Amino acid sequence: MADTKRPHIVVVGAGFGGVKVAKGLAELPVDVTIIDRNNFHVFQPLLYQLSTSELDENEIAYPIRAFFRNTKNVRFFMAHAEDFDTENKVLITDHGDVHYDYLVLAAGAMTNFFGMESVAKHSFGMKTLQEAVAIRNHVLRMFENATKCEDAEERRRMLTFVCVGGGPTGVECAGALSELIYGVMAHEYHDLDFSEAKVVLVEAMDHVLAMMPDELQQETIRVLHDIRKVDVRISTQVMDYDGEELKLKDGSSIPTKTVIWAAGVKAVSFVKKLGAETDRAGRVVVEKTLQVKEHPEIFAIGDCANFMQDGRPLATVAPVATQQAEVCVQNIKKLLKDPNAKLSEFTYKDVGAMATICRGHAVVAMGSMKMRGFFAWVAWMVVHLMRLAGTYTNLTVAYKWFWNFLFGLRLGRVINDTEMQDIR
Repeated sequence: MADTKRPHIVVVGAGFGGVKVAKGLAELPVDVTIIDRNNFHVFQPLLYQLSTSELDENEIAYPIRAFFRNTKNVRFFMAHAEDFDTENKVLITDHGDVHYDYLVLAAGAMTNFFGMESVAKHSFGMKTLQEAVAIRNHVLRMFENATKCEDAEERRRMLTFVCVGGGPTGVECAGALSELIYGVMAHEYHDLDFSEAKVVLVEAMDHVLAMMPDELQQETIRVLHDIRKVDVRISTQVMDYDGEELKLKDGSSIPTKTVIWAAGVKAVSFVKKLGAETDRAGRVVVEKTLQVKEHPEIFAIGDCANFMQDGRPLATVAPVATQQAEVCVQNIKKLLKDPNAKLSEFTYKDVGAMATICRGHAVVAMGSMKMRGFFAWVAWMVVHLMRLAGTYTNLTVAYKWFWNFLFGLRLGRVINDTEMQDIR
């Protein structure tokens, strides 16, 4: 797979951090192999727009090989990483063993249901492209099924959509679902009573958007409740869900067939097989240099790494992964020149936080600067367009956002999991 005469660097995961590491090493006299179970990089901050029919798959996903079409020392290996042989510097995958000189773990995270097996079985996560598509198909199918349902109680259950988690994903998904339901579906499903439709946002803590100042948290709740008709329930903890009733800690329940879980993440499970120290979320504890303890040839970055700063682990957000990727590249370069070199220590530089609530409304906090409303929404759009991969994607997404702003169009409302029917 790689030229054994040159150092071989293996990167597991083609998220923000993994792609940036590979790009940083692309021009060096080394061989780089990216390993991922999918052949595409997905822009996770916009998964909620795929799940609510605003964007399509090819607008938030980009072929991994396309990033490196002009850098022949970077190869892509589509496989599922399964285990480690650290003594022989081998990564074990479902398509064979891959030898490395340096290994970068950037495998990302998966939804954390906190041990609630029934919730995991019946609700939807939103960390992958496949999960977002499943949500879109399910939501659209609920409306189609509701038009044929004569039982009022069952119909209301079909038309009740619950987002669990008051972070950016939960807030953005709840706002986007409300737009889809009241701004689009209400004009097209003439035989449904939309007073029966409901969007609920459930958060266990006493606030939403924990990374935001209090005034922006309150603004978020106000816009969701007053403008988007979202039932916001803070200080509300989920206890169980059986696919029909979402049971809450206070003894109440919400009849619903749709629960979207955005309440937490954990590292992908194979990371634990490294045998290194991990935290409760399964993330590998790393040194200041981003190296795994006892394995200096292995680095971990992004969502699968626990990096302590100011007494607590850094959040699992894209800016952390991309900044860590830069330091990771620096340190690998130093080690390639001198295995005993003094390595750079990572310090995260806070770039602020932003979240969109709905069309024309967002909140932004950057240092002492706070923004809300339309101009914050424009700033959110600009930042996300800059991070998307490829000119075609930028133009297409900008075009769709423009038309959605003017007319509220959601043209991605295609159910593509329909079972084969007898058409004879």
